[in-house]
Amino acid sequence: MIELSVAEALDRAAELTDVSDSPRADIEMLLCEVLDKPRSWLFTWPDKVLSAEQQMRFEQLLMRRVQGTPIAHLLGYRDFWTLRLKVSPDTLIPRPDTETLVEQALALLPDQPARVADLGTGTGAIALALASERPQWQLVATDLHPGAVSLARENAQACGLSNVEIRQGSWCEPLSGHFDMIVSNPPYIDPDDPHLDQGDVRFEPLSALTAEEKGMADIRTIAEQARALLQPGGWLLFEHGYDQGELVRHLLQALGYVQVCTHRDLGDNDRVTLGYWQGESDAQ
Repeated sequence: MIELSVAEALDRAAELTDVSDSPRADIEMLLCEVLDKPRSWLFTWPDKVLSAEQQMRFEQLLMRRVQGTPIAHLLGYRDFWTLRLKVSPDTLIPRPDTETLVEQALALLPDQPARVADLGTGTGAIALALASERPQWQLVATDLHPGAVSLARENAQACGLSNVEIRQGSWCEPLSGHFDMIVSNPPYIDPDDPHLDQGDVRFEPLSALTAEEKGMADIRTIAEQARALLQPGGWLLFEHGYDQGELVRHLLQALGYVQVCTHRDLGDNDRVTLGYWQGESDAQ
């Protein structure tokens, strides 16, 4: 086996240009994992040679990445907000765009006790990020799939967050009582979207990605159910597709929500729409 230095391994990023939008970052993360070193070490010691065992593991991980396996699945985790979360093929991989939802949720409620629900929690990313920032909030997170529920509970324990309860069930069905805020990153991709055959989504559960009615079915269901669970003066927030802002705004307005608006993500795309629930009597 020909010896491989850190600098030479970093140059292998060229092999990922057809499968990744960030080949250099991917290579750096693989090397950090194999060497058990921080990113800064790679540039401090570029001439260091990988051991035979390290090189073999690097080559194996690189081959799987070339074949399309997401970086998060190769590493077993994804960093989200300030948390490191375990991931699995049972759930979506947390994405930076979803931090827009966390930011808006934190901005809407004052820093005081509140009950907040996260629907379709997956890894628990949204609920755990909110819980980490607001220890006085009580979070209830739901997911239909047992694998996701187990993973979210494991992440909550690993993050040391005791103000989050994970319940199994569909959307609002496992909830009881009333909430000051309900948030969700539900499936919102049209089942016929050609992008489902590209990139990381090929390795994620379709049930967490796609919804009928051109991606609007689950958003509609949640928006309808949430009206019975939100306190008067509560908020509903959705993450959605870049081209769905207007559709979600019209839906929320038709269901009686007010102060409806859409916020953009870091890529300047419509990403989060929210609405204020005045109460059933005022909405009619």
